[in-house]
Amino acid sequence: MKPSRAHKIRETREERASAPRSLLVVHAAELITLRGPPGPRRHEAAGDLGLVEDGAVYIEGERIVDVGPTPDVLARHPRASVQIDATGKTVLPGFVDGHTHAVFAGSREQEVEWKAQGMDYREIAARGGGILHTVQATRNADEENLARAAAHRLRSLLAFGTTTVEVKSGYGLRTPDELKILKAAAQAGRMAGVDVVPTFLGAHAVPPEFEGRPEAYVDLVAEEMIDAVAKERLAAFCDVFVDEGYFTADQGRRILGRAKSAGFGAKIHADELADTGGASVAAEVGAVSADHLLHASPEGIEGLARTGVIAVLLPATSLASRLPYADGRRLVAAGVPVALGTDFNPNTWCESQQLTIALACHHNGLTPAQAIVAATVNAAHAVGLGPAVGSLERGKRADLLVLDVPSYRHLGYRIGGNVVQVVIKRGAVRGSGPIR
Repeated sequence: MKPSRAHKIRETREERASAPRSLLVVHAAELITLRGPPGPRRHEAAGDLGLVEDGAVYIEGERIVDVGPTPDVLARHPRASVQIDATGKTVLPGFVDGHTHAVFAGSREQEVEWKAQGMDYREIAARGGGILHTVQATRNADEENLARAAAHRLRSLLAFGTTTVEVKSGYGLRTPDELKILKAAAQAGRMAGVDVVPTFLGAHAVPPEFEGRPEAYVDLVAEEMIDAVAKERLAAFCDVFVDEGYFTADQGRRILGRAKSAGFGAKIHADELADTGGASVAAEVGAVSADHLLHASPEGIEGLARTGVIAVLLPATSLASRLPYADGRRLVAAGVPVALGTDFNPNTWCESQQLTIALACHHNGLTPAQAIVAATVNAAHAVGLGPAVGSLERGKRADLLVLDVPSYRHLGYRIGGNVVQVVIKRGAVRGSGPIR
């Protein structure tokens, strides 16, 4: 999308020819820097935004060079190839989506009617819907078509302000198909201009050909799939769905132990449908994150806090699946670092971290400041990119947003819209949203 003239972007002929290309964002009513100590934010830092009034950001190439009050930044960097006047606007880091399943074929819109009839997750699966419905469609799709469809979805996420996204496999459940999905995820990221962090989720469900033989499928994941993914270096993380009707805590321990020995970071879908010990497994294996956590036990939460595992909350899934919401306030109070994700998938077709932030404020018990921390710097740590993205600091990747609102609090207040006016990705103005 072409930036509107209403954004007050100006460019001079001489500066256009200069190198390196530079960009200034000035006079932000609120500049949300998220500057702070290294590592995920928790305890009293869980809502620390590093807010600067009348703030500015100076960028050279793909990197942030200077951040601070506009008069100070302009004194050090009076000229730039491109200048954006953000008067009356809020500027903050690009959102990081800590949990998606964006590569798949087909759709599952018929399940909305089934949910309206009172069917739950398990009943929908028994009727031929759910994960295995998508598995069949995805197995039948080729890599190129999967990549094109995923790139279209990632462009939509970008328009809502997500500049970095974790993408899981898990709709193949056979070695060649899992590899195909991970390759499509990487290709989609390049096509859409969004940074993708790939996660291998072969243990998403037991496929039909292994019905009644879950241990044999665990053997396949642990002994064949992990090695195949590692050999081609297709993923940064390995995830397991530890929950009722899917994989047990012991199976999760085995798969993640094997994955860690192969060089993957560990993630867990934990305690979404019932307390099956997923949070405790995450703490035991030293997982980077435990996701969902609707039914996490007090012992599991204590383990997450003790070991620093990041809790990735996914409120759009609770909305779409008519489930309870994770108790974010309890997690923050316990000292667990909290992040957010859309859980974009065929069941939860949510493309907006803005909506996720609003839901987290209204249903997970987070304040707007805590939700923004969760959708930026903590989500960056949850996908292993804390040193590179998630805050506006010198040397970090120049991923930032100009929002058409005067205060960050509007992100918790406005439900379902898009207040992103300008997206800057790796120092380039990528597009703009509607002008209000």
